[in-house]
Amino acid sequence: MASPTDSDGSSVRAQLAQHLGFLYPDSNAEQLADEVIAIFDQFRPQSPLPLHQLWSQEDALLITYGDSIVDDGLAPLDTLHRFLNEYLKDSISSVHVLPFCPFSSDDGFAVIDYTKVNPKLGDWSEISGIAADYRLMADIVINHVSSESEWFENYRDGVEPGVSYFMEANAGDDLSAVVRPRASSLLRPTETSRGLKHVWCTFSHDQIDLDFRNPQVLMEFLKIIRLYLQHGVSIFRLDAVGFLWKEPGTSCMHLPQTHEVVRMIRTITDFFAPGTLLITETNVPNHENLTYFGNRNEAHVIYNFSLAPLLVHALLTGKSEYLKRWMMTMPPAPVGCTYLNFTASHDGIGMRPAEGLLSDEEQLQLVETVRRFGGRVSTRRTPDGGERVYELNVSLFDALRGTVDGEDPWQVERFLCSQTVMMGLEGIPAFYIHSLLATPNDQDGVAATKHNRSINRHKWDWSQLQQRLNDKGSVHHQVFEELSRRIQLRRRMAPFHPNATQFTLQLSEPYFAFWRQSTDRSQSVFCVHNMTDAVQELKLSDLNLILMDSWYDAISGTRLDDQNAVLNVAPYQCLWITNR
Repeated sequence: MASPTDSDGSSVRAQLAQHLGFLYPDSNAEQLADEVIAIFDQFRPQSPLPLHQLWSQEDALLITYGDSIVDDGLAPLDTLHRFLNEYLKDSISSVHVLPFCPFSSDDGFAVIDYTKVNPKLGDWSEISGIAADYRLMADIVINHVSSESEWFENYRDGVEPGVSYFMEANAGDDLSAVVRPRASSLLRPTETSRGLKHVWCTFSHDQIDLDFRNPQVLMEFLKIIRLYLQHGVSIFRLDAVGFLWKEPGTSCMHLPQTHEVVRMIRTITDFFAPGTLLITETNVPNHENLTYFGNRNEAHVIYNFSLAPLLVHALLTGKSEYLKRWMMTMPPAPVGCTYLNFTASHDGIGMRPAEGLLSDEEQLQLVETVRRFGGRVSTRRTPDGGERVYELNVSLFDALRGTVDGEDPWQVERFLCSQTVMMGLEGIPAFYIHSLLATPNDQDGVAATKHNRSINRHKWDWSQLQQRLNDKGSVHHQVFEELSRRIQLRRRMAPFHPNATQFTLQLSEPYFAFWRQSTDRSQSVFCVHNMTDAVQELKLSDLNLILMDSWYDAISGTRLDDQNAVLNVAPYQCLWITNR
């Protein structure tokens, strides 16, 4: 590695000292910087990858648990790797394996030991094996740890490491403005060797918040990042990072120190592991989420959280005005940054990112419709003691069973439309495994766990899944095959580069449409989507196609030689009208 005294090492040491001086003004920043450099002593600095090589239109990401597919006698991570290689090697470039460490609750997000792989899933060799074939994304569950962790046991016993690692509150602390994603009480009374303490629990009483005001807590997580790099992880998802730094009397969200921690991690990975990507998980209103690009010095990638609720609303109502309005206000990602577009995940459809975009009446209509289709609703506590909808818990496939008027025969087409819209947008598309597989609501899972989120965390039996995917009459086969075809088609089209130009088109109300142009300006794609359950007319002349070019719909393969033609667009049909 570069020593702190050579030119490059001196430069990064100075940057680290600047970050650490801001975070810990009462500590020796230079000494802390040397600690950080020592942690990464097995990594040699390399020349950073050019920005244009970080991603391309060939990138698509799969979101999955390590045991979303299980096969008797095999480690689930091996089964996942087999599924990837047999079914997705021509479609997916990157894989987000959700928390794979031993845990006590929240399906992995209450981590007991960050340094181990849950033996029920496999071991580090399986993680490294997936990383050898795919770009691997892993969670750094950075805000909190399990109450069963060694750190928290040490906290109760009054010994290090742990006794100084957790966020406490006193009776007189002003916590009235604290933003919460849950309706449970914030503080957990805990008996310790030093008497009764009240520890901070943003998410649940099994998930104890860490106190990053102690620099050694930060050092612990840098060691975890180093370990994951050693096993091939190249994308880090900073889970719930917006809650990281707490100061009583504030909202405890997105504080300046939180952004500084992200900037520091970016400095470290850029220097010691160039090409590593950071993505921040901040399920908050859009204007707050955008701040995590920083000045191109924080996250490389942020989630497009507002897309899911607005897209589902548009497809359930047949009205895309809110979706269009949001899209027209979205800035292009800064150079060297991009968006991660997703419509479903292991969590529900977050409703906080729709605040200020959908009216309360529109949100209520969405909630009622999803409930009719078997979905559930989770709430959060507001500072005034009230509750608001936090997320819709539902399989996306079942959320699109019909419209606000009830179920209809267009579920598959409507669902494919949702994924095709996502694929076309500026950014990298991310597919939750249960979207690719058209998995319905898992009501048995909810009954077994008593947790709403289990509705969209089904575990497929490998042999049963193979049967469904091979059965040409099943919706699973229909959805998987068509989505795979469209993903592969997208990968060959330069206008779908994550940073290619994008403009919203002002077509008539039934349509949600936008234009993409390749970075070299040689190819355009007009992405047109019928968001309704009725056949709609489309005048090609409304698209202003260049007369000198030949145009065709890449999805259907239909040539469009008459640029004055009027097309009949089927319910939820999608068009990628391109000139190459």
